[in-house]
Amino acid sequence: MQSLHIGEPWMWFAFIAFVLAMLAVDLFVLGGRKAHRVSVREASCWVIAWSTLAMVFAGLLWWYLEAEFGPEIARHKTLEFLTGYLIEQSLSIDNMFIFVMIFGYFGVPPELQRRVLLYGVLGAIVMRGAMIFAGVWLVSQFAWLLYAFGVFLIITGIKMLLFAHQQPDLANNPILRWIQGHLRITSGFHGEHFFVKQDGRRWATPMFLVLVLIEGSDLMFAVDSIPAIFAITTDPFIVFTSNIFAIMGLRALYFLLADMADRFHLLKYGLAIVLVFIGTKMTLMPWLHMPVEWSLAVVGGIILASVLLSLLVSRNKAPDEDRMRTP
Repeated sequence: MQSLHIGEPWMWFAFIAFVLAMLAVDLFVLGGRKAHRVSVREASCWVIAWSTLAMVFAGLLWWYLEAEFGPEIARHKTLEFLTGYLIEQSLSIDNMFIFVMIFGYFGVPPELQRRVLLYGVLGAIVMRGAMIFAGVWLVSQFAWLLYAFGVFLIITGIKMLLFAHQQPDLANNPILRWIQGHLRITSGFHGEHFFVKQDGRRWATPMFLVLVLIEGSDLMFAVDSIPAIFAITTDPFIVFTSNIFAIMGLRALYFLLADMADRFHLLKYGLAIVLVFIGTKMTLMPWLHMPVEWSLAVVGGIILASVLLSLLVSRNKAPDEDRMRTP
């Protein structure tokens, strides 16, 4: 069952058409081309919309597979999608912390953040698609790569545990320093423009630097997240659709939680434990088979526990700080 690939050509076409249609609605109908500050209400609506669409997709997937292949395969593949979606959505939250840091470092006004994140989503979809197909092909040719991915995830999770409290040094980022050394950069923002002409010469704006770092963070995130979902399935359609739903919901999740990022400070440790768990599961596959529903329960439990602990600690910490400030 693990080797069954369900993606028919019409399914790929329909899903990609759906994603493009949703991006077009965002860009041309709901004001995506206009610079504005995304309200909590707008972000909440998009988070609910994308979560609901993911669940509707899971239901339609089960309905189609149950008719074509029977209830057992329908249940198994639907659980693969839901587990992959939860893993990708959880790991994408770590990328949200990076977005907060990048925008804060460059002082990007809130009304200018939406457009650059939209381009980030487009770039992430292209990169993710290429990496998924490359990964699926490599795993089909060299099965031992799954164990290499597992070891990589364990090492990545341990490093995340050890250095979760440290922030990347953007000032010494090699890509950023190379661009600053080879391009003319304006001193301030020019709306949402990435390039402008001044005195007949083309200049890059700080927004272009932001875009490069956003795309770079998406690439680094994909390096961790795609091997992680291979622990659940190597079906390219399941891997791609779960990744895309997580990516599409990330932008709205950022605008909803960006101002509260500090309250989820323990979530990074939970994500690190998830990576170690998934990596261990991959390396032990020849000797230990864990049902998909168990993986879903473990990952969901770890994420839920880290979120609740973060909120509990931050709530207890706030009154203590208030008492310290009281004369």
